[in-house]
Amino acid sequence: MSKPKVFEKPTGVKDYLPEAAAKLRSIELNVMQCMERWGYREIITPTLEYYDTVGVASSTEDKKLFKLLDRNGTTLVLRSDMTAPIARVVSSLLQNEAFPLRLSYQANVFRAFEAEAGRDAEFFQTGVELVGDASSESDAEVIALAIACLQAAGVKQFKIAVGHVGFLNGLLQETLKHDAEAQTLLKGCLLNRDYVGYREALQELQLTERVRGELEGILRLRGGQEICRQARELTEDPVAQHAIAHLCEVWDVLQAYGVSDHVLIDLTMIGDFSYYTGMTFEGYAADLGFPVCSGGRYDNLLKQFGRPAPATGFALKTNRILEVVGRETLGRRLRKTLVLYTAGRRADALARAAELRTEEGRTVETRLIPEGFFVAVQGLPYDDVLEFVGEG
Repeated sequence: MSKPKVFEKPTGVKDYLPEAAAKLRSIELNVMQCMERWGYREIITPTLEYYDTVGVASSTEDKKLFKLLDRNGTTLVLRSDMTAPIARVVSSLLQNEAFPLRLSYQANVFRAFEAEAGRDAEFFQTGVELVGDASSESDAEVIALAIACLQAAGVKQFKIAVGHVGFLNGLLQETLKHDAEAQTLLKGCLLNRDYVGYREALQELQLTERVRGELEGILRLRGGQEICRQARELTEDPVAQHAIAHLCEVWDVLQAYGVSDHVLIDLTMIGDFSYYTGMTFEGYAADLGFPVCSGGRYDNLLKQFGRPAPATGFALKTNRILEVVGRETLGRRLRKTLVLYTAGRRADALARAAELRTEEGRTVETRLIPEGFFVAVQGLPYDDVLEFVGEG
């Protein structure tokens, strides 16, 4: 029998010590308050879901789901995202509520990765879902809210990259109509940001110079509002043209919000092309190679639960944000007070501690000391030390 693991943890999970935990909760609180001000109501769903419903409907690959069996042999999953569970609730417990629905959440989610990948298996998300509105206004709203939430979380420098799966789908259908395998290969390269592999794949395909030039042109479609014009000129496909028109409308709304300086159009970004149906976006903080938020439109999910409806949303990757924000996330430092007391003064000391705890911005600890025992208070990590000793 192997020796019990006393201090080790499973791969991909971590402990959050008090300072980090305080930062994490502060980020979550600030972001949830921001979402509430925009009209989003918090929802809490179970950590465990049925594989046959939420597990199958989620955007997570099957091999990345944590599965387990209940006593009846039914397969359950640890939730791998929050979008599918919320879709289940919208289609059941909230089925009589009128659209649009604005819902927010904060939760830990679980995904199984290869041990050598060095990625978290448990991580924290704070996000929103806007259900029942298919307009460009709703897409722009969730992007603008994501920007406001990143600012509320304390992220100072970031960019939101916005794309649209319809543009690439249309362009590939126009140029590689009868080669589904090539379409999937090129989409996979873009999904993984493998631009070298994308160019190599184009060279290996039997394409005319014109088609190869069009498909290579995608890699240059990153920038501001001018990308809308350039993309229109690259293809005549109606699906692609509709996607660009939608993105242009979203951009106009973001300008009205006054946040377009934080946004760039990136038509190489397609998100999970098997899940998203329209606009997608990712937020990148300065000096961090991983996205700190991601989202987009997923109009096909709700019909899997019997209540077809368009939907859009995003999730902040809260534990990644923890890596980029400083101590200012905690806000005003709490004043720490220690109340020392002997048994004879216990009632007075605990009453005073209770009174002090009503003051905002103060924490109070209490400690019983033996009669006649001296405590050296210098050097202790407290702003105030109150002593209740003696007869009183």
